[in-house]
Amino acid sequence: MRGRRGRHVLLLLTPPSCIIIFPVPLHCFSQHRAPPSSTREARVHKISRMASRLVRGVARTMTTVAAVKTPRLTRAGRYISTSLLVSGGVALYASHQGSVAAAQKAPTTIDTSKFMAPPITELSVLEGKPNDMRTKMELMIMRIQSEFCRALEGEEGAGCKFTVDRWRRHNPSEGGGVTCVLQDGKTFEKAGVNITVMTAPLSKELQASMRARGKKLPEDKKFSFFAAGISSVIHPRNPHVPTIHFNYRYFEMQDEDGNNKHWWFGGGTDLTPYYLDEGDVKLFHGVLKSACDRHQPDYYSRFKKWCDDYFFVKFRGERRGVGGIFFDDLEDTDPEKMFGFVTDCADAVIPSYLPLVKKHKNDAVSEEERRWQLLRRGRYVEFNLVYDRGTKFGFATPNARIESILMSLPLHARWEYMHQPAPGTPEYKITEVLKNPKDWV
Repeated sequence: MRGRRGRHVLLLLTPPSCIIIFPVPLHCFSQHRAPPSSTREARVHKISRMASRLVRGVARTMTTVAAVKTPRLTRAGRYISTSLLVSGGVALYASHQGSVAAAQKAPTTIDTSKFMAPPITELSVLEGKPNDMRTKMELMIMRIQSEFCRALEGEEGAGCKFTVDRWRRHNPSEGGGVTCVLQDGKTFEKAGVNITVMTAPLSKELQASMRARGKKLPEDKKFSFFAAGISSVIHPRNPHVPTIHFNYRYFEMQDEDGNNKHWWFGGGTDLTPYYLDEGDVKLFHGVLKSACDRHQPDYYSRFKKWCDDYFFVKFRGERRGVGGIFFDDLEDTDPEKMFGFVTDCADAVIPSYLPLVKKHKNDAVSEEERRWQLLRRGRYVEFNLVYDRGTKFGFATPNARIESILMSLPLHARWEYMHQPAPGTPEYKITEVLKNPKDWV
């Protein structure tokens, strides 16, 4: 029965007409319970089950004693049965209280206190699979998001913080993300740092794209994918502070039967200055090269060229910026080594970019420089909407979250018909570099 405050109680009837009441969770006596959804619930479930067995054993003992018909044993049976039931009820109550206390005190092995929001995956799942690559990647991108957001907030001063939007997909079981956006700040006109952790069906359009990149996917099978990634674009207010973009991601894919499995890493970091400061670009590339060199001596040269090629705007005949590193479909080595490489690249973002922000955020700005910044932002938008693979993937994913996909777009941009900077100007100098990439380190 249910007692006060919604607590369930156990009524034990003992001879002669004695009622003993013990508070106890009703689920202890249910034969069909849903499986525990967390490690803590599992502990409660186990202890309560043991207590339930104790009470059932007491009941069987009472029945046996009551079956003896001699007067002496009947009086003894009353005493014994009452004692057993009292002790059983006390034990059950104590076990329940102990299980609740243990569940409340059970420590979590994952510290989420510094994240911008709780992880997308339930903590019990992450704790249960600490060595799974999905767990490692999600916790890594949560950490990088928090550290980068805090570093950017530090350049804004007191009172200017990121808006944090933790969201779920249309079907919550497919995951979601955490989108952090700072707008109209003193230093950053718009800064977005987004993470996504999701599992969803792979559309026919995306399957065709994967096949074009060399993935062997039978056309008669349905596929699903897992993706965990972080993506960020920072549009500063001062034209002398470059825009930065970085993205690091992990994919898994398999068919409906659990076959045809694929996994790979991708990502990169690139810089888009509005005015060329060669010292800034050399520092940026130098930090990325150091991260690459810790893993393979040819990584930087390979991924630097890949970046220059990937961010080429064909109909403009120029690159989006001064490059950086870019890679995709990395699956030809040990996944743990690749994860270490991706982590080092993500950790390189702050030391490659924050010094440039500190150096230029208070530089004097003319109206002409602001106008040029808006024109170059227009070119940035062109690439993102026409060429960028991540944007296309987002649009092609069923029930796509458009707000997060278009987070990379600036608040303001400008297009002018047939605009050309005059030769010899700082604006002309940067466009020549965009047309002719160079080695910086």
